[in-house]
Amino acid sequence: MDFNETLQYLYDSLPVYQRIGSAAYKANLDNTRALDSHFGHPHRRYLSIHIAGTNGKGSVSHMIASVLAEAGYVTGLYTSPHLREFTERIKVNGKPAEQDYVVSFVENNRGILEHLRPSFFEMTVAMAFDYFALQKVDVAVIETGMGGRLDSTNIITPELSVITNIGLDHTQFLGPDLRSIAAEKAGIIKEGVPVVIGEKDEITSNLFIEAAEKRNSEIWFADDRYMALLGKIDYKRGIATTDIFKDGMPLFRKLEFPLPGRYQEKNIQTVMQ
Repeated sequence: MDFNETLQYLYDSLPVYQRIGSAAYKANLDNTRALDSHFGHPHRRYLSIHIAGTNGKGSVSHMIASVLAEAGYVTGLYTSPHLREFTERIKVNGKPAEQDYVVSFVENNRGILEHLRPSFFEMTVAMAFDYFALQKVDVAVIETGMGGRLDSTNIITPELSVITNIGLDHTQFLGPDLRSIAAEKAGIIKEGVPVVIGEKDEITSNLFIEAAEKRNSEIWFADDRYMALLGKIDYKRGIATTDIFKDGMPLFRKLEFPLPGRYQEKNIQTVMQ
């Protein structure tokens, strides 16, 4: 099979949420753990940062990955869904995975895929973790797909967990209110692993504090210490100048960000923390 035929095979053979909706959702980690065992637990070969949240997790993931790569770390990035090309989901230092790798992954593992029939998302998580190990990344930034506690990415033990914010999303799976959804996303907080919460909220903040205390995890709320203010936006260049403050004092002035939306202020604060 060539690359396009491989993708068509995956779309036709595996449950895809965007195509069949809730029928593709599997409320357990059984398939993910089975795939992880099949590939020899590749996620244990590198450090990771785990990012969940209703909004902003994609932007925060990309920013953190960019910072790490600029600092000299070989950095993997897993996000979903893709916008144009499937390989956008899996990147190393900003470069998408090779199409040949996708083809060989499917051809070499067709037996286990047809035996387990994982969801499309479960398969892509396994593919990403395997690719990062093959590329010998130093660290991988891993974005959840939905929720946290039962998300396929939640087999990792990261160096840091990040929850950007909480809103009413996927209520049919995560629960009918903000506290229920927050509890699901708090499921990425691991024993002894620090966690950053992007936004304080009177409904959910105490829940995160309690979850962190139960797991002996340090917890920080980004907007306690950091404030980002977007200034002039150059829409032609797609650039916004940004001032960043720490503890009320200027930290950076007129930084240029290629993410000009005002909503990015909170995402920048989260990355700074």
